[in-house]
Amino acid sequence: MATEQVTVAKVGVLGAGAWGTALAIHLAKVGHQVALWSHNAEQAAKLNAERENSRYLPNIALPENLTVSSDIEAVLDQAQAVLCVVPSHAFRATLEQIKSLIAAQVHLAWATKGFEPQSKKLLHEVAQEVLGEQVRMTVLSGPTFAEEVAKGLPTAMVSASNQEDEAQYWADLFHGENFRMYTQSDMVGVEVGGAYKNIMAIATGVSDGLNMGANARAALVSRGMVEMMRFSQALGGQTETIMGLAGLGDLVLTCTDDLSRNRRFGFGLARGDLSAEQVMEEIGQVVEGVKAVRTVKQLADSLNVELPIMQQVYLLVEEKITPLQAVQALMSRSGKAEALQE
Repeated sequence: MATEQVTVAKVGVLGAGAWGTALAIHLAKVGHQVALWSHNAEQAAKLNAERENSRYLPNIALPENLTVSSDIEAVLDQAQAVLCVVPSHAFRATLEQIKSLIAAQVHLAWATKGFEPQSKKLLHEVAQEVLGEQVRMTVLSGPTFAEEVAKGLPTAMVSASNQEDEAQYWADLFHGENFRMYTQSDMVGVEVGGAYKNIMAIATGVSDGLNMGANARAALVSRGMVEMMRFSQALGGQTETIMGLAGLGDLVLTCTDDLSRNRRFGFGLARGDLSAEQVMEEIGQVVEGVKAVRTVKQLADSLNVELPIMQQVYLLVEEKITPLQAVQALMSRSGKAEALQE
């Protein structure tokens, strides 16, 4: 299928994990000149030598127009667009590192999901603190697994920005190779969806690990979306956003497919023979839902927002209850009318 031609750009992608590498591969495939930054010099050299990210995306070749470097200044040199794909806990430090290296006209986006663990702030708030209130910024999110993006399988995401033309810029930048990017302005809702769905994935992983059945999973996903809406509204987000790709789409994907690390973490907890820390070690990658649930718990308490499923996941992660006790606590709640606001 023919795709529209877009202006070739020089793009710096910060973060050579699975997601950063996958997005860099896609951007290179659609014709951009891409420089991928790894904070680890040994990893950068290995990726350049092997022309694949054998740890996270084995057997998927890096395009010729994708280079890898541990020199962040070289990666950002003359870059017209910068995409940050580092873990949420490293987001602020990365922006501090690059703020003197990027020009005011550079397009900045991030595909990092979650809150900043230290401050409990959404990432666009962190970006404004570090780079200034007037910075042009965009968050990219949606139902995506890195491996499928890297392989070029059909994918749809959302580009949300404080400036309409910025959201469109990133949508155009990514267009092609079975990739569709929708635009909107609700950065809060998009960021909440990207963080909250990981908490729900832990819950569904526990439920499926306990063999509670498809009915229970469907109930968790649908009531999880209600909690996501309620929490987003409390922070100033729009309900419609949670009904879209960054909310419902990401929720369904993460809660129902075993490629999800958060879902696998829930499975591990359901086994009952390992601590939360041991399950994370077994998975071997960051489980964002663990950090997210601790942040959401504190914010929900301060905002007086009732989030029953999140509460049980929090108690599980903190090892204050067993998986079976969590299920029993949810099922023993008194009946009430189904509504978005309770």
